[in-house]
Amino acid sequence: MIDSHCHLDHEPLYENLPEIISRSKETGITKLLTICTTFDSFENIKEIVKKDQMIYGTYGIHPHETEINQVDKQTIVNCVNENKKIIGIGETGLDFFYNHSDKDRQINSFKAHIEAATELNKPIIIHSRDAENETFEILSSYKNKNLKILMHCFTGSLEFSKNLLTLDAFFSASGIITFKNSTELQDTFKTIPIEKLLIETDSPFLAPIPMRGKKNEPSFIKYTLERLSTLKETTAEQMSNITTDNFNKLFNV
Repeated sequence: MIDSHCHLDHEPLYENLPEIISRSKETGITKLLTICTTFDSFENIKEIVKKDQMIYGTYGIHPHETEINQVDKQTIVNCVNENKKIIGIGETGLDFFYNHSDKDRQINSFKAHIEAATELNKPIIIHSRDAENETFEILSSYKNKNLKILMHCFTGSLEFSKNLLTLDAFFSASGIITFKNSTELQDTFKTIPIEKLLIETDSPFLAPIPMRGKKNEPSFIKYTLERLSTLKETTAEQMSNITTDNFNKLFNV
C-alpha cells in the first residue's frame, strides 16, 4: 500500500513521526507522500523526507493559502529541482466553497503549478471543491501538454470524473468513501477504471470509518483500501497491488 496524500508536517503527526512511520510499516505501507501547502510547509517537508526512505514530498500552495503564499512557475521548478525526493506538484487547484482566497489568485496560482508540472514532467495533485467547471476548463486548455493529473481526495460528480478521464486523469480515494452518506461518490468510484485509482488518507484529516472522531494517520489507509476493493469487486490484496503499481507508474518511482 501507498498513502498518496498525507500531511506529515501537521500535528499530531509531526510530533509523533517515529511512531507514525512505524505503524505505517506495520500496516504494510511502502511509501508515504507528504503534501506541501505553504512556503513554511515546504521547509518542514524538506526535513521530513530525510527521516525515512519511504517518505517522499511535493511542492505546492494550497488554494486556501494563495492570498498570502503567492508563487510563480519558476519558483516551483527551482524548489522541485533542488531535491530528488520531491516528486510531485501540489496540492494546488480551486476551492470556491470556502473562498479563503480570491478566485483570481487561486486561478493564477493553479496555472503556475500546471505550467511547472508540464515543464518538469511531474504529476500535479489537484484539490477541487465547488469548482468542477472551472477546474476542467483550465485543465483542458493544457490537454496537449502531456499533463499528469491526480485528483486528490476525489469527491466530484460522475460527469466530472468522466470529463477528467478524457484528460487521462488519476483519482485518489480517501476515507470519505467509507462514510455511510457517500453512496453517490461510491457509485462514481465503481465506474472509474481500476488502472486510474490511488488511495490516500489526507491525514490528519478525514479519518475513515471505523476511526471517525480520531485524528487520522497513514496506517488507517487499510480501511479505505478495504472499502475500495469491495466497490471494485476485488480483494484487498489485489487492490493494494494495483493502486501501488498505479502510484509508481504515475510518479515514476
